[in-house]
Amino acid sequence: MALKAAEPPSAETLLLWEREQARLKTRVVHGDTEAWQRDPAFSGLRRVGGVDVSFVNGDSSGACASLVVLSYPELKVVYEDSHMVRLQAPYVSGFLAFREVPFLVELVQRLQEKEPGLMPQVLLVDGNGVLHQRGFGVACHLGVLTDLPCIGVAKKLLQVDGLENNSLHKEKIVLLQAGGDTFPLMGDSGTVLGMALKSHDHSTKPLYVSVGHRISLEVAVRLTHLCCRFRIPEPIRQADIRSREHIRRTLGHPGSPAQRQERRQKEQRPKACPGAPAGPCSLPEDCGRDSSTDLKDPQPGFQEQQKDQQSEGSGHHEDSDLWPPSPVWVQSPPREEDL
Repeated sequence: MALKAAEPPSAETLLLWEREQARLKTRVVHGDTEAWQRDPAFSGLRRVGGVDVSFVNGDSSGACASLVVLSYPELKVVYEDSHMVRLQAPYVSGFLAFREVPFLVELVQRLQEKEPGLMPQVLLVDGNGVLHQRGFGVACHLGVLTDLPCIGVAKKLLQVDGLENNSLHKEKIVLLQAGGDTFPLMGDSGTVLGMALKSHDHSTKPLYVSVGHRISLEVAVRLTHLCCRFRIPEPIRQADIRSREHIRRTLGHPGSPAQRQERRQKEQRPKACPGAPAGPCSLPEDCGRDSSTDLKDPQPGFQEQQKDQQSEGSGHHEDSDLWPPSPVWVQSPPREEDL
């Protein structure tokens, strides 16, 4: 039986959280601090990390926290660590970090103790950085506590400081023609809070990139784009895939009936190989993947609804459905939910 959701925090708790955010915010470094960040080719960057928290279907506090480290520029996973956790704090918009960051900090500390040579030189976080109600989102919080360069990468626009997902915003999205195209997210305050980024040529939805800690916005956007084989940056995509797979292995969740039926249908489809005719996106329609590894979210399900609410504008369970162009990516197929 799923545990009941945590009680909403008291006004006193919210005030304490606000004060803690204000205190930690003074430690955020807005700018490049590493030599590789100042090199046009990012020479010296060897390891990029991604973190994610995925939720147990039907359980408001059961979750899995995951950290992956990928080689750069190859984007191959060289380290992964996933652990089941019990979330103690409830979700409150603007305070996601108090719910999730303690577990992410533990993962980073465990890596530092076990394999210090694999510590990431930068972390990509599924959520916002300075693009936040008080300018201190989950990417800032994690960056300050770990003292690692951090980038916030959200999948939905957090509507703060006058930013709105209105018709004007949608018109700007249409003008993004090629992967790497951007436009600034300037609030009513006159501050550029982040950038909307078209992560690859075939994506119809931008990512929203913002500074977390110890990195400039320009470098954060360029690196995020270079980490995208699909719509979602590979460090975040791998952390998401592996955290949900860990939940399934640990708890034996096979997915919803609709998901199982979809897998059965895919197993019956003719399989194409890399040399076969390309699909509508000029890539093979199917590279002979084992459909049992197709890690889609349960639909409909509690996890989708909950993470949509809890990602503070990140739209947690979206991804591209483009099939990977080389065997390197066969073990982690993208899902067919978002293009």
